[in-house]
Amino acid sequence: MSKGDNGGMMTFGGHLEVMRKMLFRIIAVALAFAVTIFCFRQATFDILLAPGSSDFATYRGIESLCAWLGINFHFEPFKITLINTELSNQFMTHLSTSVILGLLCASPYIVVELFRFITPALYDNERRYSVSVTVIIYLLFMAGVVMNYYILFPFALRFLGTYQVDASVVNQINISSYISTFTTLTFMMGLVFQIPVISFFLAKMGILDGDTMARYRRHAIIVIALVAAVITPPDLFTLFLVAIPMYGLYEASIIIVRKINKA
Repeated sequence: MSKGDNGGMMTFGGHLEVMRKMLFRIIAVALAFAVTIFCFRQATFDILLAPGSSDFATYRGIESLCAWLGINFHFEPFKITLINTELSNQFMTHLSTSVILGLLCASPYIVVELFRFITPALYDNERRYSVSVTVIIYLLFMAGVVMNYYILFPFALRFLGTYQVDASVVNQINISSYISTFTTLTFMMGLVFQIPVISFFLAKMGILDGDTMARYRRHAIIVIALVAAVITPPDLFTLFLVAIPMYGLYEASIIIVRKINKA
């Protein structure tokens, strides 16, 4: 059926064809990034492994801030030893890491493509704020990625990687465990930072109320602690690092929902 025969509406087959072309473009762009990242192996892993060094930017920044405030504080030097225990593991880690980072680098393009695909189905009033919401979703996700790289993962790695029940027990962390933990926390923190957006849509649908959210703060703290316990390594220190920004996002969500309720 042509567009003319269907009142200018695209057929189901037409939608599938548009989706197919969109997916091919997304795959091509993500693959191009992944291949480029794969070729720059040393630079890529210099960035990924940097949080395992006692000279990492976060530690130097905190020490500089303390010095500026007149506080004599320095982190104890530490060293995280990474090992490989399987023949093909380093190559497969390099390959999978390149694909994941390729998708991350291509994410702005992916967001644009998905927005272009969905926009024709939106009403005019929905299109007015859809661009802003899409940009906010992406920026919040990247904020979660940045927070994980500079705050959550370095301190979690420092604590867990240097913790010893006895001086005779030496920590040697497998490279696959390091990368797996890093990518999982990165993805999870990106999702956690979507709490205000989820609250926005639930408020728009009339499901959430700002006063109700404020009244159930204590219950929310328990839920936040449980979620943080699920998505983080099994230690209280990392749980604490995740729970604090989650609660801050919850408070921000209360403000957003209240404004929508009053609108």
